[in-house]
Amino acid sequence: MSITNTSHIEITTFFLVGMPGLEHAHIWISIPICSTYLVALLGNCTVLYVIRTEPSLHEPMYYFLCMLALSDMGLSFAALPTMVRVFLFNAPEISANACFAQEFFIHGFTVLESSVLLIMSFDRFLAIHTPLRYSSILTTIRVAQIGMVCLSKSFLLVFPFPLTLRSLNYCKKSQLSHSYCLHQDVMKLACSDNRIDVIYGFFAALCVMVDFMLIVVSYILILKTVLGIASRKEQLKALNTCVSHICAVTIFYLPIINLAIVHRFVQHVSPLFNVLMADVLLLVPPLMNPIVYCVKTRQIRVRVVAKLCQKQI
Repeated sequence: MSITNTSHIEITTFFLVGMPGLEHAHIWISIPICSTYLVALLGNCTVLYVIRTEPSLHEPMYYFLCMLALSDMGLSFAALPTMVRVFLFNAPEISANACFAQEFFIHGFTVLESSVLLIMSFDRFLAIHTPLRYSSILTTIRVAQIGMVCLSKSFLLVFPFPLTLRSLNYCKKSQLSHSYCLHQDVMKLACSDNRIDVIYGFFAALCVMVDFMLIVVSYILILKTVLGIASRKEQLKALNTCVSHICAVTIFYLPIINLAIVHRFVQHVSPLFNVLMADVLLLVPPLMNPIVYCVKTRQIRVRVVAKLCQKQI
């Protein structure tokens, strides 16, 4: 950190932390973290490869699943460099510009994943409510347009984060609370007025929660439609197409909701709990989503097994 004068302090380095109280075990903690990344990469690449090489899977549902896999990998790789440095090489330093860039990508891919999960819920509603018009409504071009809208929304919503952080003055404290940079974590280190960052950060978080509420509304409409189906067998068949997506939504939003509840209602919570929940948000969805979709979606499961058997032969 270099001080230019008494009114302006130029930050050059932040310091990341691993697991509070478990610094002696960082080398061992790095093993499951790296393993999780490798399995997540393998799983998401498998899903992308199977969908790309199977013409029968070139449908809107699977295109959206590709978007989910790409956002999962982006979220993983955004945090990977600093987590490896902290846990494996005990190198917690990160430059200010690198920190601002990392938090941009982490929050950007988080918003993107939330948007994709929302679109996937509407996709399931259309497939169940209007099955005969489903293909005509969600054409390939329209799916691509929806993907671009989601990407643009994520970029525009998160783009102000690094700009507002760069405009702040930082003094005395330079140690963050995680092994990667988050907007709310960095802005707390500022000694200048950060009200704009607080307000805009709340607005961005509210947008993510609006996505969640719209997903809930989608499933209320899906349930209403399913209950209107006469055959119980058809009801179960329709609901079964939503199981994978429900699991993905739960895996993604549960850590976010838990952290929000803890910050709002729980006093004197252990720093280790906050770190664990934040790590779960970055590590678990990219790991579990391809596993859930491969296990619960028969079309993908059958083709993955066929590809493996074909390679063995």
